[in-house]
Amino acid sequence: MKSFNDQIKKRRTFGIISHPDAGKTTLTEKLLLFGGAIQEAGAVKSNKIKKSATSDFMEIERQRGISVATSVLAFLYKDKKINILDTPGHKDFAEDTFRTLTAVDSVIVVIDVAKGVEAQTEKLVEVCRMRNIPIIVFINKLDREGKDAFDLLDELEQKLGLSVTPLSFPIGMGYDFKGIYNIYEKNINLFSGNSKKNIEETIAFDDINNPELDTILGNKAAQNLRTDLDLAMGVYPDFDKEAYLAGKQHPVFFGSALNNFGVRELLDCFIEIAPSPRAKKAEERMVEATEKNMTGFVFKIHANMDPKHRDRLAFVKVVSGTFERNKPYLHVRQDKKLKFSSPNAFFAEKKEIVDISYPGDIVGLHDTGNFKIGDTLTEGEELHYKGIPSFSPEHFRYINNADPMKSKQLYKGIDQLMDEGVAQLFTLEMNGRKVIGTVGALQFEVIQYRLEHEYGAKCTYDNFPVYKACWVDPEDPKNDEFAEFQRIKQKFLALDKQGQSVFLADSQFSLQMTQQKYPSVKLHFVSEFE
Repeated sequence: MKSFNDQIKKRRTFGIISHPDAGKTTLTEKLLLFGGAIQEAGAVKSNKIKKSATSDFMEIERQRGISVATSVLAFLYKDKKINILDTPGHKDFAEDTFRTLTAVDSVIVVIDVAKGVEAQTEKLVEVCRMRNIPIIVFINKLDREGKDAFDLLDELEQKLGLSVTPLSFPIGMGYDFKGIYNIYEKNINLFSGNSKKNIEETIAFDDINNPELDTILGNKAAQNLRTDLDLAMGVYPDFDKEAYLAGKQHPVFFGSALNNFGVRELLDCFIEIAPSPRAKKAEERMVEATEKNMTGFVFKIHANMDPKHRDRLAFVKVVSGTFERNKPYLHVRQDKKLKFSSPNAFFAEKKEIVDISYPGDIVGLHDTGNFKIGDTLTEGEELHYKGIPSFSPEHFRYINNADPMKSKQLYKGIDQLMDEGVAQLFTLEMNGRKVIGTVGALQFEVIQYRLEHEYGAKCTYDNFPVYKACWVDPEDPKNDEFAEFQRIKQKFLALDKQGQSVFLADSQFSLQMTQQKYPSVKLHFVSEFE
């Protein structure tokens, strides 16, 4: 039996982030193939029927081909326990991704070779850099025509502010794509373009000036590779593991996830260099992974993982200690002890009950409504993990009940979906009407679909012209200025699900005027403010 510290050292918990269509889901599948977790990847087309990828399990995702809920996938590879948190690439679900980033120790960013760095990627990488999360970049789809490798490396430095160092380098691209030189392992991986072969052949090559290289690649390709590597070695620094772990250097790999090419190199290097579970800051203090007492926090809630049972799962990231089945833990916000008889570990849709989980692991707890995002569990200590905010929504609609016989189901459904963080619910103080605010317009469709299919309730929407929702934070709730603000702005005031007061500004102009007129009433665009 491995010691507690050995268990921590063998864990790698990371998120995969990218712009939609950069190939993130395909990369996730191929990583699972190496872990022996799936025998056949979802992208393999059999009888022209595309099997859905293992990590996209909600019906609406299957229809739209996008990941809307973060999945958790775990597998073993070379004696390392790997936990992948797959995140939605679609910008309408960025909030879910931001929250997931609070639960990872490192990230892999996937970039499409033809499109380069896209807007969504910039936002997400900025969050990682703010938190000094170690980043590895995987440049994908090399079997297609795309941008020059050096141009892409420049783009990563300029647009994302990364300090890159390539650990593999492409030999040609698109039609001329011959393979990859692995700088990290000093070998060449030849591309045969036959994706049925799971793992391509690799030839050890310490010396790229060896004339044998010309025989294998042809003179022109060999000469180009030598020139490229010479230039790369001259321009980019040598790989420095400490700098990578501190979030100051960012290794880059090239490959084609669809053809399972360059994925093993990425994974082998990743398990060697990526951090094991790290310390996490709580409001009260810094919590080390090696502490004996269990602490963890809820970063995601997912309703109805199993259509046959109306269950909700709260996803808890274990930060320190061990999470044990049937042991009572303190739910800090509610100040009550809870114990869990069937904590789950994940492999995509499959869940299994686990007796013990270690730091870095993600545990799914069956929830009857006790949890909300950001809750902390401990062995008795009052701790609060920060950094899981709600963002100011950008789209607002009134929600109406389309079937009066089903109002109970509708309210239950809305209540549960809001706890999941799919969207935010505001109740107008003036007339009690319910307004839903989302970060992206696609969420309205998701809510409507899920209310009908999971709760048997129908809803319709009416437009509600709001520019921004701001959380209200008066310097002195008793002063006259705040009283006047409440009176004048009465029809624009609402309460969020936690009972915090929210000002729904109808235009940028009215927001600016309000800020000028009532300087003692602070307005915040994020629900967590100091």
